[in-house]
Amino acid sequence: MHILVTNDDGIHALGLLALTQAMQSLGDVTVLAPNKNWSASGHSKTLGRPLRVDETTLTDGTPALSTDGAPSDCVALAMLGLIDPVNLVVTGINPHANIGDDVTYSGTVTSAMEAIIGGVPGLAFSLETDRNLKEHDYAPAGEIARRVAKKVIEEGLQKDILLSTNIPYLPLDEIKGFKITKLGERIYLDELVSRVDPFGRPYHWIGGEHPTGKMISDTDFGAINEGYVSITPLQLDMTARDEMARLEKWEW
Repeated sequence: MHILVTNDDGIHALGLLALTQAMQSLGDVTVLAPNKNWSASGHSKTLGRPLRVDETTLTDGTPALSTDGAPSDCVALAMLGLIDPVNLVVTGINPHANIGDDVTYSGTVTSAMEAIIGGVPGLAFSLETDRNLKEHDYAPAGEIARRVAKKVIEEGLQKDILLSTNIPYLPLDEIKGFKITKLGERIYLDELVSRVDPFGRPYHWIGGEHPTGKMISDTDFGAINEGYVSITPLQLDMTARDEMARLEKWEW
């Protein structure tokens, strides 16, 4: 079993280290991650310039590779033969939950989507950390990721399905269990902050408070807020089939 570990927070993120360590008991692990933070980069692929890959090490001494490309590039490089054939792609551990519409923005989730496109199972892991803490403990989330990956290795997934796992920020013995959930509804609190630079030119920040969500128990947001690990199966086919039937009745 050859496992590729990547993320969207950069090669030196603590969540990546925890995920790497968690996967080492399940097979041979290769780490290939961006050399900078690509959070909220979405499903991006670099086509207009060359990609560079450098050897590095994680803080525990684990050999790793980093690239100046996006999270999806990391998976694409691996799938296209940069390293030995991969059997499983795991991404994360993201320091914030990826719930609801977040999955379209998240480099963590979309790099798992890239794995599906390459014909390999993809697992995305996100931890709803406490924003009031300066440092976070990723060990419980690493153990959850190991359990999920082990089960997928044992049971398998349909070829077009990826799993987005969101983990509450709790000690392992306080996590209530696992729930299979659907995507919840994010409530974004974005606001536009406009300013003027020293040369008189306007510039803008997209800011605002951290998003919330609707508290519904069978959704990802509801589950993690109730103390459960949320596992949401996702597919790339976004076709609205019910709407197809309605549109077919239109006079075109």
